[in-house]
Amino acid sequence: MDSKKPEPFDFFIQMHLTERCNLACTHCYQEGPAPREMSLPEIAAAVKKISDTIDAWSQEYDVPFSPGFNVTGGEPLLRNDLKEILRVISDHGFTIFLLTNGTLIDTDISAMLASVPVKGVQVSLEGPEEVHDLIRGRGSFTSAVNGARHLIDAGLTVTFNITLSEINAGYFPDMISLAAGAGVQKLGFSRLVPYGRGSSLIGKMLSPERTRAIYEEALAYRVPGLHIVTGDPLASQTGEAGNMPEGGGFPLGGCAAGISGITVLPDGTLTPCRRLGIPIGNILTDSLREVWANSDVLNALRNKEAYKGKCSECARWSQCRGCRAIAYAYSLSQGRNDFLEEDPQCFIDTGDRL
Repeated sequence: MDSKKPEPFDFFIQMHLTERCNLACTHCYQEGPAPREMSLPEIAAAVKKISDTIDAWSQEYDVPFSPGFNVTGGEPLLRNDLKEILRVISDHGFTIFLLTNGTLIDTDISAMLASVPVKGVQVSLEGPEEVHDLIRGRGSFTSAVNGARHLIDAGLTVTFNITLSEINAGYFPDMISLAAGAGVQKLGFSRLVPYGRGSSLIGKMLSPERTRAIYEEALAYRVPGLHIVTGDPLASQTGEAGNMPEGGGFPLGGCAAGISGITVLPDGTLTPCRRLGIPIGNILTDSLREVWANSDVLNALRNKEAYKGKCSECARWSQCRGCRAIAYAYSLSQGRNDFLEEDPQCFIDTGDRL
């Protein structure tokens, strides 16, 4: 009899505390006026509701969970009550990661984050100074790197993350040197989502061939003390990751939307992903359990037969499914409105299809 306990299921809540920001990045996926922000008591109620739901799932299905919160914005450090918010999340036993542009981080803020404790901090860095400042604003590079140094000095794990496009993709080797020199532990990468302000950069999206080449190069680097990481589902199609067993019609990994995470916007609105801006409920007024089980959008994301193009035919659908946010944003740019279209940057060959 196999008494081995099942591995905990990773489940992440991405909570956007605000859409206010001290920068105006050219590739930002946010759009429109900033919504109302939940108060501290409302956030506390939302966190409790999320915690109770995960506990109920665990007990009912006898599945251990490893739940975490990705806390971000806008710029989350613009919330004056950030410390109290993080304490509420931590007191419910969630692992916390903070996503920030890094420009507002000083010694005191770093010490506060370490004391909560926050497990890791992602600082957005788009390339060498001239490239980063072109995308995020003059002087932001120096402020972000200084912020990362404060975090490292406080004993926190820091990830530099680059949003890849034709503007900065050629500088990835420079980013590796920069990250290693700064002493950060991880270098992450994702792709431009042509949504919100970023929709003006649709012509700067990487081609499928360029995406494959950069991903294979990036994931092949071996730098002592520095881990190259990505949450992009397309990474599962490269190198050794692409040699995983073929999956069937049940999602096991890949794009988290509708599978292993959900997003809470500043006013409590729920979406499958912040970059997939389709409201599916509100954490303050709706049952998370009912939304998760009954949302037509989430159920479509879990159904291979609903997908279009390459994604509907892919033998590795269960481990990938493409980036739904990019697929959706690209479909909007083409005059359509379909989050189930194929990922336009997918580089699989016809031989990888069913």
